[in-house]
Amino acid sequence: MIAWSREEIISRLRQSGVVGAGGAGFPAYMKASSRAEWVIANAAECEPLLRGNQELLRCAAREVIGGLKIMMRATGAVRAAIGIKAKYKAAAAALQEALAGEPETAVELHFLDDFYPAGDEHVLVYEVTGRVIPPGGIPIQVGVVVNNVETLFNVNRAMEGRPVIEKIVTMTGAVQRPVTLQVPVGTPVKHLLHLAGGPQINTFAIIEGGPMMGRLVDLDAVVTRTTGGIIVLPADHPLVLSKKVDIGMDLRRTRGMCCHCGYCTELCPRYLLGHGLRPDRNMAGLAYATGELVAGGAPWLCSECGLCEVFACPMELSPRRVNAWLKRQMSRSGFKPPGGELHGLHPQRSYRRVPTARLVARLGLSRYDIPAPLQEESVRPQKVRLMLKQHTGVPAEPVVEPGERVAAGQVVAEVPDNALGVPIHASIEGRVAQVSADAVVIESERVGEGG
Repeated sequence: MIAWSREEIISRLRQSGVVGAGGAGFPAYMKASSRAEWVIANAAECEPLLRGNQELLRCAAREVIGGLKIMMRATGAVRAAIGIKAKYKAAAAALQEALAGEPETAVELHFLDDFYPAGDEHVLVYEVTGRVIPPGGIPIQVGVVVNNVETLFNVNRAMEGRPVIEKIVTMTGAVQRPVTLQVPVGTPVKHLLHLAGGPQINTFAIIEGGPMMGRLVDLDAVVTRTTGGIIVLPADHPLVLSKKVDIGMDLRRTRGMCCHCGYCTELCPRYLLGHGLRPDRNMAGLAYATGELVAGGAPWLCSECGLCEVFACPMELSPRRVNAWLKRQMSRSGFKPPGGELHGLHPQRSYRRVPTARLVARLGLSRYDIPAPLQEESVRPQKVRLMLKQHTGVPAEPVVEPGERVAAGQVVAEVPDNALGVPIHASIEGRVAQVSADAVVIESERVGEGG
């Protein structure tokens, strides 16, 4: 590996548009600017049905490890680990083979049990290092930087001068051919559906992301730098119907139906780590209009993993959506959430972790929990729509005009040097068809490509 300086790494990551590929899209250059003892690769991929990280590791383990070492150099970390579920045998074997050729590496494999949400940063950091991130805090507060597997793959590419113009996406669910694809950013969902052989059913709904934390979208939605999966399900599937529930209905049902059993809290991953999050108090606070209960429940500490609504609540209520609503209300009122104190690990934490197989069964997704191998052929859509807001920070501002020809990898939108954010690059060669307040549309001028 070339001995890049810290400044060169930070600059290239920003210029190449590398952001967190598995979450909110936090710019990688900011994490590279930290000083850490540990760098952890998050290979847990605990959202049911998604296969992108496993497939990427199976095919490109050396590149991921290269990205991990680059982040170690930037942060000054002396230790690194790849947190991966032991059940991902093909990916683990590829990593072991790649690491075997580097006897002096400081990178270690840490095998995780198969539970949800093992990929939550707070949970992962504890499992790997034994350190507990403070409530409301981030990994760097305990000397750790965490990056998604695909993010590290992109870090390695960035140092080769290759910007982020492609995304690994699992296309699965009620489709003819579940598959993992490497597609240009901005590719329409309807094009991915075509590549998966089309739907198995006539009336369907589409979830972008995982079944737990994903959101409903339509066929006109496009892939962004944070899209990890597209899941097709029957329109009347309970998971789909749950995601359609209006928050007003949630609040009314909470006030009338919550039995105050406390299961939502007793299975909450953050509560089990010793955080002050108490979803049961937030539900009771709504039922009895008691602000003190809500404040004591600390809804701002919720990661919105969804276990409370899908697995814990016997009344099929949604403490997750209630917590999210409370956070929005507090934010609008100018509330500044405090961090809170740690209360110590729950003595029964290891027994209350939810096995993924049981979660998949509870979600009614067992029939769809099948392989989705990575397709090696290139995907070349006729048109891409590049969203200007694909990352944490300020939206990028267009620097191209309609009618302008662009090359793949060319910057089409920038952010000010002093602002948090990264540029957006053209993901295909073609002509700029449209520039709007939220996106740049590029159409390929090649004949015969798919739409």
